[in-house]
Amino acid sequence: MSERLNAFGQPIGLAMDDWAGATEANRDEIVGPRCRLETLDADRHAAGLYAAYAKNADGANWTYLPYGPFDSEDAYADCVWGFLTLDDTYFFTIIDAQTDAPMGVASFLRVTPSMGTIEVGHLSYAPVLQKTPISTEAMYLMMRQAFDDWGYRRYEWKCDSLNAPSCAAAKRLGFRFEGTFRSHVVSKGRNRDTAWFAITASEWPGIRAALEAWLDPLNFDASGQQKSRLTELMPAAAG
Repeated sequence: MSERLNAFGQPIGLAMDDWAGATEANRDEIVGPRCRLETLDADRHAAGLYAAYAKNADGANWTYLPYGPFDSEDAYADCVWGFLTLDDTYFFTIIDAQTDAPMGVASFLRVTPSMGTIEVGHLSYAPVLQKTPISTEAMYLMMRQAFDDWGYRRYEWKCDSLNAPSCAAAKRLGFRFEGTFRSHVVSKGRNRDTAWFAITASEWPGIRAALEAWLDPLNFDASGQQKSRLTELMPAAAG
């Protein structure tokens, strides 16, 4: 790629002469050492997910999502059935490879192959999944699928600007903060300013190396404690 100038000598961006678009996303299973991501299925996953989410007794984990908390398994299953009617959103259940227990949900959305942009969202983690190597591995697997297997140029993360844990998680995973869209949406009857984060294809190799180094079993001691923090392994420009 090379910088282009127009007839007036004005810069008009890098040439993309070889760009042919990314591959359309799909719902094929994504497998890692600690977890696998299966297509979300109400019949197979809703009961287990509801039970896992119920460990968050006060429902605070649903504060910044546009749905939840749920007062019954049937109510959650109905929500999942609704997810499955969305043609442009690819929902996955995060499954513990050791126990086969469902631990959370994540999705690809706003998928635009012609532009090479894709977003990760609808992240709802049960308490057992939060702040674990499995949660990091699940995000790594989805990034790898988007960049390495499907050829996307830009991978986005958006969240309520007041959702401090989500903003911190994005930065930890290497996403760069790009700004806040003020008065972006109305969610649960409240204004939401949306924080935007992204990783680009040029940044991905360094971030991938950091994630792989952190996830390496050698980075954990006999008690499962990390030896190096992920932020210590990330390229200086990441996060």
